[in-house]
Amino acid sequence: MEEPQITVGILSGKEIEFSFPESFTTPDGTKVSGAQKAVYQKEKIYWSGKEYDELIFYPQPNAGIFFELKDVTIGINFHWERKEVQRFQGALKIIVEGETLTAINVISIEDYLTSVISSEMSATASLELLKAHAVISRSWLINKLRVENEKWKATIQPDSAANSPHSTLHSQLIKWYDHEAHTHFDVCADDHCQRYQGITRASTPQAIEAVSATRGEVLMYEGKICDARFSKCCGGAMEEFQNCWENVRHPYLTGKRDYIPESHASDSEKQITGPAIQLPDLTQEEEADRWIRTSPDAFCNTQDKKILSQVLNNYDQETTDFYRWKISYSQQELAELIHQRSGIDFGEIIDLIPVERGTSGRLIRLKIVGTLRTLTIGKELEIRRTLSPSHLYSSAFLVDKEKGEEGNVPTRFTLTGAGWGHGVGLCQIGAAVMGERGYYYKDILAHYYPGSRLEKQYE
Repeated sequence: MEEPQITVGILSGKEIEFSFPESFTTPDGTKVSGAQKAVYQKEKIYWSGKEYDELIFYPQPNAGIFFELKDVTIGINFHWERKEVQRFQGALKIIVEGETLTAINVISIEDYLTSVISSEMSATASLELLKAHAVISRSWLINKLRVENEKWKATIQPDSAANSPHSTLHSQLIKWYDHEAHTHFDVCADDHCQRYQGITRASTPQAIEAVSATRGEVLMYEGKICDARFSKCCGGAMEEFQNCWENVRHPYLTGKRDYIPESHASDSEKQITGPAIQLPDLTQEEEADRWIRTSPDAFCNTQDKKILSQVLNNYDQETTDFYRWKISYSQQELAELIHQRSGIDFGEIIDLIPVERGTSGRLIRLKIVGTLRTLTIGKELEIRRTLSPSHLYSSAFLVDKEKGEEGNVPTRFTLTGAGWGHGVGLCQIGAAVMGERGYYYKDILAHYYPGSRLEKQYE
């Protein structure tokens, strides 16, 4: 196959402000430069005094030409959400979607990847980590181009207490959110797909070298390109795919410990020579409790500021506690939060009961018991969304309750948790530590995607 061109959805709105520091051209050859504004009007794009169904602007064939977009939101619905002016290479396309306009960047996949690995982390990370991330980002993207996904799926069904007189008040909402094939573009530019912030984040010669050195390389498993997921910090244990998304098992996205004793690594070549240390059975509540309340050895168990500054961009560095963390809510705070986030009035919250955990200790199903309603929710992202104004760092948490003098209704809930993100596949902070310790990118990939192999898809 040849190197693909892809389309990336950057932002949507009633108005889109953009600018061309140097001339771009329209399909009819008109040259355009300077500040511009496109406005949605009656199912059309209104720009430069005329109406259009679609606009596209092509760069001149000069190295380094870019366009700017104003008010691009990054970290949508997460705790670091903010707006930026961002710069992009490639072409700019503006379309109508519903009652808004959408700005789309048309760019080659390798140029896209240089930005992704500089947006997902700092471009000053070790070369081997950047190589590993280039491979998994390329694999994930080409996998998405070939596999159609739904945005989310949901089932609502009675739970095992269906014969209870209260069964009409106790049901399950099991819901997951995936990186769907967007209708009008291949991927979006935010954490929902992969962070892509154009040339806004500085790309170092090292980032460019990482993409070039791995050009066309993807991870394969049994003849298929891997759905190579990744998250910020697994918390010491990797989760399995089916516990976060569709009930399909990918053997290369398996639960294992994010740790290799030095005795299992060759110091001369930093290749893995033995198996990772065994992970406790964190699907069991007692083992999960012991794991989350302690701080086991793991690649991602680090406070090394040098390593963290390589992996975490400036806004990510605002998050300091991620390997182990705590958050506390009063009864009123939690009841109001759950009501607001779920749209369901549970009354006062009596309990949050773990129902099912995955291989990393992350909750797959959680029962919310209120004075007015009981509901079991899942999967992990739905739990994180329901129990936070943005998102909990992860669903690997324990619940401690404080009760007042007047009865069984707790006055405070404290969540003690592990990790940052879903924990499936590559752990970015753990992989950064591996890179700093001298592991080759192929061994980093072998650790996080066991059984997979590298294959070149295009030159």
